[in-house]
Amino acid sequence: MSTQAVPHHVSLDANALRDAVEAHQRYLAGRSGGRRLSLTHADLSHCSLEGLDLREADLAGVKLDGANLARANLSRAILFGADLREADMRRVNLKRADLRGACLRGANLAGADLAGCDLREGRIALQDKLDGFRVLRHEHRPGELNYAILSGANLAGAQLAGAVAMAVDFTDASLAGAMLAGARLHNAVLDGADLSGADLGGADLTGASMKRAVLAGVNLEHARLDDADLTDVLRAPPPLVYIDDQSLDEVLAEHEAYCESNGARGRVMSLPGIDFRPLKHLRQRKLTALVAPRSILFGMDLQGVQLQGADLSGCDLRGANLRDADLRGAKLAEAQLTRADLRGARMGPLMIAEGRFVRTDFTRACLRHADFRGASAVRARFVEADITQARMAGCDLTGAEVEVLAQDVA
Repeated sequence: MSTQAVPHHVSLDANALRDAVEAHQRYLAGRSGGRRLSLTHADLSHCSLEGLDLREADLAGVKLDGANLARANLSRAILFGADLREADMRRVNLKRADLRGACLRGANLAGADLAGCDLREGRIALQDKLDGFRVLRHEHRPGELNYAILSGANLAGAQLAGAVAMAVDFTDASLAGAMLAGARLHNAVLDGADLSGADLGGADLTGASMKRAVLAGVNLEHARLDDADLTDVLRAPPPLVYIDDQSLDEVLAEHEAYCESNGARGRVMSLPGIDFRPLKHLRQRKLTALVAPRSILFGMDLQGVQLQGADLSGCDLRGANLRDADLRGAKLAEAQLTRADLRGARMGPLMIAEGRFVRTDFTRACLRHADFRGASAVRARFVEADITQARMAGCDLTGAEVEVLAQDVA
């Protein structure tokens, strides 16, 4: 298998581009005649590569301004110094891609996966016969993210140190463990963003909106926060939680005993406004009819938990693992479930007496980027729920009351 480069800023016609992409598919499959896609410094402005598998492609210095790359797979691709201004990159896979020096000004990366990718500044040196090595510069500063849309994007562990990202929309994005030291985030929107463990040392967050952002374990040393909106930010959990001289775990054990013994032992617990995060997980626990409105369960592992008929209204369940959970008849009105994993969850009606049922209620809940694949939500209520970019494929919505605030649903 060989690698064939395209000369600097050469425009490709549709047939040549199609042949190159087809050869790349053979390369990825290990078939004869395959060639790794190498379009370095080619001009692909406004072209469509929507949904294509371009893993490991070499697109260094390529001009893709205004291009359609939505849902393309560019994991481990080289996009060093690429011009991606105003590109449509919604839900693109850029895991571990090299985006150093790339210009993403105004690009739409809503819902994109950029976990572990490198977005630091960079320069490309090109050999010139007369002047030796020179530096390729785009119209805008390399490494620029100004005005880009990264709402709901996964940037966990991404390298953004020193990045220029003013007025960027990071709403509900995951920036857990990201390196943002010295980044220029002036007027950025980080509402609801998960910054757990991120390094923001020396970053400029002047005028940034950080409402409901998660700041647990964040390094903000020497960061500028002038006029930043830190309303309702979620900081690190307390090491222990006690209720009436009992540990939270002991209290839940009493509730669980009540559920398991049909009321012969233990007692039903009412735990409004409790931070459950010190428990780390509640996997497989039997917490039927738990009353815990406005509680914090952010990012917790709740896989397989039994919460039939529970009152979880107004709870913070962002990023929680609720796979295969039993949520039949649960109250989740106005709950925050952004990025929650609800695959295989049971959210149908709960029978409370002969002929009487209680429906699962998501009224005015925030379900942006949540994953409902394979779940059952028969007759569930989604009145005024926000399911922007939620993954609903394969979810049984038979008889569900779906009156949503968003239209972009997968």
